[in-house]
Amino acid sequence: MTELNNLVVFLVEENRYALPLDNVFRIVNATEVIKLPNTPVDILGIINFQGEVIPVLNLRQRLNLPEKEIHPKHHFLIASTAKRKVALFIDAPQGVIEIDQSLLVDSDHFSSEVEQILGAIKLSDGLVLIYNLEKFLLPEDVLVLDQALGQLI
Repeated sequence: MTELNNLVVFLVEENRYALPLDNVFRIVNATEVIKLPNTPVDILGIINFQGEVIPVLNLRQRLNLPEKEIHPKHHFLIASTAKRKVALFIDAPQGVIEIDQSLLVDSDHFSSEVEQILGAIKLSDGLVLIYNLEKFLLPEDVLVLDQALGQLI
């Protein structure tokens, strides 16, 4: 697993997930999502964030959790992948934690089949799964998203 020092922890349902702080740009209140035609179910649509068109990824779909209507009390976590900024629809931010490397459990220890999970961290009050945003979309989904976004320009 790559060297991680600080994580942004967030809730989706009752589950805690995290992204490396270096990947997180900002957490904002949820806003209206504009649907894009012919995009994968893992993409809810797009938002306008400070003049930038950002795709909203459907983390609930990816995690096999029940769908939830977007409400202003929810949040979007704006993060960077190697290719673009994306927004994740989350229930609530939990904060930033500094982690002790000895508490990290590599994903190979519990599942080599789940590419989107980098690993987990054991905290006194439970586990936090560390999400791999680079593996969220399949390559063919990225291609479809690129085409849909290209039509907007």
